Amino acid sequence: QVQLVESGGGLVQAGGSLRLSCAASGRTFSNYAMGWFRQAPGKEREFVAAISRGGISTAYADSVKGRFTISRENAKNTVWLQMNSLKPEDTAVYYCAARAGSSYYTERALYNYWGQGTQVTVSS
Repeated sequence: QVQLVESGGGLVQAGGSLRLSCAASGRTFSNYAMGWFRQAPGKEREFVAAISRGGISTAYADSVKGRFTISRENAKNTVWLQMNSLKPEDTAVYYCAARAGSSYYTERALYNYWGQGTQVTVSS
């Protein structure tokens, strides 16, 4: 089992920045690809960003490309999502996810483990 705990969400004005953290425990973190997803009220959970287990490969949703950056430090069992130039449409609960594997993964169904989520609210 892998336990994931997100933090760093909050209320920010449009144009501002937030940095989300996801702390992992339970298994060897470096064996797991990691992803960030988000879910806005009344909408399905959608892919935001993903990173391979070694941190070499990343992928982003078109809606966040150039504004968000995913990174990880395996020695700290942590993955981050740096969010810049935030927009009201970025408002959602953000979830961290993990799955064993060497690549990165953009499909929600491929992830085995999920955190409880952290709320991000961007005011206009």
